[in-house]
Amino acid sequence: MTSTIERGTGAEPSPPPQERIGPLRTVRHGLTLAGRSVLKIRKSPEGLLDVTLQPILFLVMFVYLFGGAIAQDTGAYLQQTLPGVMAMNMIFGSLGTGMQLNTDISKGVFDRFRSLPIARSAPLIGAVFGDVVRYVVSVAVLLAVATLMGFRIETGPLQAFAAFLVALAFALSMCWITVFLGMLIRSQQALPGVAMAFMFPLTMGSNVFVPTETMPGWLQAWVQVNPVTQLADTARGLMIGGPVAGPLTATVIWMVVLTAVFFPLAMWAYRKRV
Repeated sequence: MTSTIERGTGAEPSPPPQERIGPLRTVRHGLTLAGRSVLKIRKSPEGLLDVTLQPILFLVMFVYLFGGAIAQDTGAYLQQTLPGVMAMNMIFGSLGTGMQLNTDISKGVFDRFRSLPIARSAPLIGAVFGDVVRYVVSVAVLLAVATLMGFRIETGPLQAFAAFLVALAFALSMCWITVFLGMLIRSQQALPGVAMAFMFPLTMGSNVFVPTETMPGWLQAWVQVNPVTQLADTARGLMIGGPVAGPLTATVIWMVVLTAVFFPLAMWAYRKRV
């Protein structure tokens, strides 16, 4: 009688399902990786030059070259322009997030992240949160220079701090646009040009430097719905007085829309890229 020995089929066992990482752990992982971005700033502080020198150049150039022609008084023009320049600088600063992520992927940094037991979105969240330091430094330097030029906060320190927090939150929502572009565009040389082509209509097509009523009718229609206009008006109201509730509500709506649209797009592009 022939005995039969049961053997396995030879098929390899399926890998265990990947552990599901909740939102709180995802945020914690992102904050841990944000510390990596802060360490990079400490080691290479020259990376702050773009968010410190550029707004100063914009402010000095527009106040002293065009302020007299636009407002007939450079001091009054400085008061109106500084809150908008602060908001605009925060938006331009978000470009660095996408460029840094694009560089990290090109160098294989994300291949190492994939081997770690962290949330898939943690590297992107960490890069966005890590830029908070850049924004704080840029605003501090800008306000210091503006104060030397004669700018004065006409409301109070709490309102001015609230203006900074609103601009910071808006910049973080804008970061997801540059993250999406950084994941989508493979060429490091092409990324700045594409991002600036997207940001210039937002920043320059606003009321940061020129009153809306002085523009052509077709341009006024765009400026009035432009999120940068709403952010600049919010900052002005909180720093030098004026309406706040209306532009703040519009700014919050824009922040929600930008995050809801571009965070999923950034994750989709990230998964395709890595």
